[in-house]
Amino acid sequence: MIGISEVEAVAERIAGHVVRTPTLPSPGLAALLGVPVTVKLELLQRTGSFKVRGATAKLLSLSAGERAAGVVAVSGGNHGIAVAVMAAALDVKATVVMPRSAPARAIEIAEAAGASVRLTDAMDEAFALMKRLQQEGLTLVHPFDDPVVVAGQGTVGLEFAADAGDVTDVLISIGGGGLISGVAAALRDRRPEVRIWGVETEGAQAMSEALAAGGPVPVALSSLVSTLSAPSVSQLTYDHVSALVHEVLVVPDREAVQGTLDLADHAKVWAEPAAGCLLPAARQVLQRVGEGARLGLVVCGGNATTADVTGWAERFGLR
Repeated sequence: MIGISEVEAVAERIAGHVVRTPTLPSPGLAALLGVPVTVKLELLQRTGSFKVRGATAKLLSLSAGERAAGVVAVSGGNHGIAVAVMAAALDVKATVVMPRSAPARAIEIAEAAGASVRLTDAMDEAFALMKRLQQEGLTLVHPFDDPVVVAGQGTVGLEFAADAGDVTDVLISIGGGGLISGVAAALRDRRPEVRIWGVETEGAQAMSEALAAGGPVPVALSSLVSTLSAPSVSQLTYDHVSALVHEVLVVPDREAVQGTLDLADHAKVWAEPAAGCLLPAARQVLQRVGEGARLGLVVCGGNATTADVTGWAERFGLR
């Protein structure tokens, strides 16, 4: 289990490379949901998502030999961008494996940063190729199955705990579980009274299925939210979520896209559905805990184009 000392150490290490993103009350979301809402705006982070925290922490921890070998990462979008950009900044050669369903913009950014991008037909094939490339000698920068990466993502929670006002419930999206594991570790130390809720989309339910099975299991992926689509969680992230998270909620893709539109209209931020899913989940939380709740939302990323969101909205008949 990641402890607060590991998160604090990583926070010092990456401080010159990442942004301390704003933690602010959102009057617009408070009016929409009917309770006070605080947002942690990781979509304003370098590379457009929280992923740069863990990627930077891992890259800075590598030995000279590991750096010289070059790194490999697998990603549905945001982790690949983060590894590509930060590897270039630190003069490390990077290979990024993504499924063809990854956002075109993510592929373009990774290539523009100088990474070698390898595309596969599906996410499980991407993870398999990543493992083969690691076996061939590349240094793995895993998106969630690495204590250093999880501690890096935990710096989101460290900042939130210091900067947020009084909150009762914090909602965090789950793909492979690195973000929620790190944030939960930090909040459990700094804000032990806060309930932590995970959020997944239907068709990307790796953590929900792991919790039901008593450990990580392979899952079938069908969600359009590629940035949450891990073929399984890891034992590391399962252990953290099973011990520290109150409940994991699941919302349909349609509601996640509507949440993206609502974040634009009411919070005035341009997020991706991996963050949009927090709004329908927030309504579920309020049904469970009542109107006395004070919500915190970790808006994890904003790497969706206007064309992406328009296309999804049209697919679901949303305005």
